[in-house]
Amino acid sequence: MNSPEHVDVLILGAGLSGIGAAARLGQEHPGRSYLVLEARAVSGGTWDLFRYPGIRSDSDMFTLGYRFKPWLGERALADGPSILDYVRETAREYDVERRIRYQHTVLAAAWDSEAAHWTVSAETPDGPVTITAGFLWSCTGYYDYDEPYQPEFPGMEQYAGTVVHPQHWPEDLDLTGATVVVIGSGATAVTLVPALVEAGAGQVTMLQRSPTYVVALPGVDPVAQLLRRFLPARASYWAARWKNIAVATLSFEVSRRWPRFAKKVVRGQAVKRLPEGYPVDVHFKPDYEPWDQRLCLVPDGDLFRVIRRGGADVVTDTIDTFTDKGIRLASGDELISDVVVTATGLNLKVMAYAMSVDGEPVNISDAMAYKAIMFAGLPNFAFTIGYTNASWTLKADLVADYVCRLLSHLDEIGARSAVPVPDPSVGATPFMDFMPGYVLRSLQSLPKQGDREPWRLRQNYFHDIRTIRRDAIDDGVLRFE
Repeated sequence: MNSPEHVDVLILGAGLSGIGAAARLGQEHPGRSYLVLEARAVSGGTWDLFRYPGIRSDSDMFTLGYRFKPWLGERALADGPSILDYVRETAREYDVERRIRYQHTVLAAAWDSEAAHWTVSAETPDGPVTITAGFLWSCTGYYDYDEPYQPEFPGMEQYAGTVVHPQHWPEDLDLTGATVVVIGSGATAVTLVPALVEAGAGQVTMLQRSPTYVVALPGVDPVAQLLRRFLPARASYWAARWKNIAVATLSFEVSRRWPRFAKKVVRGQAVKRLPEGYPVDVHFKPDYEPWDQRLCLVPDGDLFRVIRRGGADVVTDTIDTFTDKGIRLASGDELISDVVVTATGLNLKVMAYAMSVDGEPVNISDAMAYKAIMFAGLPNFAFTIGYTNASWTLKADLVADYVCRLLSHLDEIGARSAVPVPDPSVGATPFMDFMPGYVLRSLQSLPKQGDREPWRLRQNYFHDIRTIRRDAIDDGVLRFE
């Protein structure tokens, strides 16, 4: 029987995080062997999966872009195809593409302390495969790629029109002249509504149970454009990146410390962009504080623009039942429609494979996260998860820096493994202090965080630069073997 293929590092996922991780690993540890396992047949992750009209970033590209590779596009809030091109260009430029194994669905990962490696089992079109790795790095995100969240609305079976979820958008769906209802008020819904209007839909209605904070940003960053006129590409990218990091961090801190002021600013912007007399407090005044949920960014105020022009409207109500012609609301009104888009969110799915350490099963929902990068009791394992209040990639870049530093430290001290070991007095708390529905629905299945450093998840890039990128690896919490 042949021995399994072995690599020094095995990366799971060939999306934005996985390709960035592989590129950084290649830069910092060119002598280490690695592979990237991707369950789908193509790279790109989210940016290849989602094909709905208007798909774009909900963070500016100067921070969603990699730290090591400048974003050269003009749009700050870029469209999905442009982001996908950027991710795949990175894979080619940093020689990651040839190390990606497609259609490898990971089923199990088992750590063997004596051998000091992980044994990973995956299913492929050609049958099962086994790969061993000294270090396992999960970059698969946190939502279910196969099954989106789809509530069971009463009467859906009698609706004669078409029902579509954005995660499974049909390529041949023609909405020209169609009356469309988009159920939802999050980032996907506020992206879809103006895109459908611009694509020629007849009338588009955003049906929301409750409002969301919606903030308009310039689609093209004027400061970045000015910097590009006077600085080389890399220097202008770095300057724009740090400007946006500072502005986003300040905005978040101000919103959390002075929520009344933040709400006043957001409301004032909406009033200015919507028609005179528009019921702003009905449709754009949430009942929660800013950043209890993520703010929705709309480039150049496109959502407000299509409302002002009459191509779209917003209805804030709850669904009583679907009818054969549309949706009857709790108020008694009926929305007649040809197509209903259920932009109702995602299902979370964290590490969707069996894990064990020396034959003992690991329940990831019981595990405590260390620096939001590793888990107590899991040796030589890292996971990448982005910020909820800023760009995903800001955190992904920090995780990559940390893993590269950890691997270097293992080399320096001649150790084969590192595992976080918590003090027994560290208390466990929910992993995310965040209130969107997709998190609240899955909170019990998520890992835990601790009640103190370095077990506490911080949503602050400046704090994490110090604790993740600069603090000593050997901090008395990691145990080396």
